[in-house]
Amino acid sequence: MKKKIMAVIVSVVSAVALASCGGTSQSTTAKAAATTAKAATTAATTAKAAATTAKAATSAAATTKAAAATTKAAAASAAGTAASTGKTFTVGFDQDFPPMGFKGDDGKFTGFDLDLAAEAAKRMGMEVKYQPISWDAKDAELSSGTIDCIWNGFTMQGRENDYLWSKPYMNNSQVFVVKADSAYKTSADLKGKIVEVQTDSSAEAALKEKKDLAATFAKIQTTAEYNTALMDLDMGAVDAVAMDSTVADYKITTGKMKLKTLDESFASEQYGIGFKKGNTELKDKVEAALTAMAKDGTMAKISTKWFGKDITTFGK
Repeated sequence: MKKKIMAVIVSVVSAVALASCGGTSQSTTAKAAATTAKAATTAATTAKAAATTAKAATSAAATTKAAAATTKAAAASAAGTAASTGKTFTVGFDQDFPPMGFKGDDGKFTGFDLDLAAEAAKRMGMEVKYQPISWDAKDAELSSGTIDCIWNGFTMQGRENDYLWSKPYMNNSQVFVVKADSAYKTSADLKGKIVEVQTDSSAEAALKEKKDLAATFAKIQTTAEYNTALMDLDMGAVDAVAMDSTVADYKITTGKMKLKTLDESFASEQYGIGFKKGNTELKDKVEAALTAMAKDGTMAKISTKWFGKDITTFGK
């Protein structure tokens, strides 16, 4: 009997112990679940904060970009305003046309016309900019506003109605250049010979007008610039080159090629500065500067530097 009572007591104690253990396990599990939930909440909060931060960063980047764009636009506007006030005087010229305008041995642009332009710009309170152009594209350059004028031994005759012209500042003539050891003395000796000219040059225009003379040649061929033409002559590829006397004299005097000009000229002309039609204000400013340069001897000084004497006609 006592054994049965003891068995019952043991069973009860065991049951209580098991119940106690089960309760502890459930409590631990609940506590762990609560901890996990709290961690999830914290993670969600962190993610939300990160998203907010990212959004703020994106907004800041957009603001910075907008500010940069505004600054750039303001700079562009300022540049446009500066250009519109005429602070820069852009001179279009053929860089292979010495002594009027060309690239020197030091790689810098130089020449008689460029010296005149620089001095004129200085007196107008402007900064000169030399803009080399393809001669056959000069009209497009002037029309588009890429250049303010064409100033480079620019012949007025035959182009009177194409530009707004300054007063002429130099006389010039068109001549034939031949090899120094050739027997040619006059244009009549070039009958049946090949003559070369620069495309869209005064020499080409003059020969088109003098059809009887041009018809005596075997061929008139064109090239982009005079340096090539003179090289062709020196190598014997052509018999003569028709060109400006001022340029021919300079090339013969300073160059290494043995050339000469024929005694006669086939056209006479004047050099002027060509502006876009309607640009009277700038033309008048340049002419005022040239007038002052002629009066105080600056123009004569520049001419003597390049030609050994004053051959200018402005103000005379």
